[in-house]
Amino acid sequence: MQKIIIFVLTSLILITQQVNAKDEFFLMLKNKKVNVRYGPGFDYQVKYIYKKIQLPLKVIDKKENFRRIIDHKNNNGWIHVSQLRKAKSFIPLEDKIIFKKPSKFSKPIAQVKKGRLLLIKKCETQWCKIQTGEFIGWVNVENVWGPTN
Repeated sequence: MQKIIIFVLTSLILITQQVNAKDEFFLMLKNKKVNVRYGPGFDYQVKYIYKKIQLPLKVIDKKENFRRIIDHKNNNGWIHVSQLRKAKSFIPLEDKIIFKKPSKFSKPIAQVKKGRLLLIKKCETQWCKIQTGEFIGWVNVENVWGPTN
């Protein structure tokens, strides 16, 4: 009997984690200056201000027209949906090399440091074609913060 109860509880925990993971998705900042609030409404105080357009953020909760977000530095708060749009950028969590083609055997173009904002042009399996500054090329998407599909 105890084994059955443990099995059922473990199954429920795993199902809950899978459902929660599906509810989380990435958006990015639409504007150069975006207020992040303590709660889901304009009545709540501003917690901090983002000043980085196209920064990818993970949405972890929704309430009416506000989204609770978390960033790559683990900061979180509430942002109005009018300040967000579909994510087309990511941030590497380690130094990366930009390649001419989606292969580690391709010609390297440049190196980017961790934390640099990379704009996504398109993605294939484990690689995304990106742009950053004057460089356009392919980056392996292992260990990045943001959407990779």
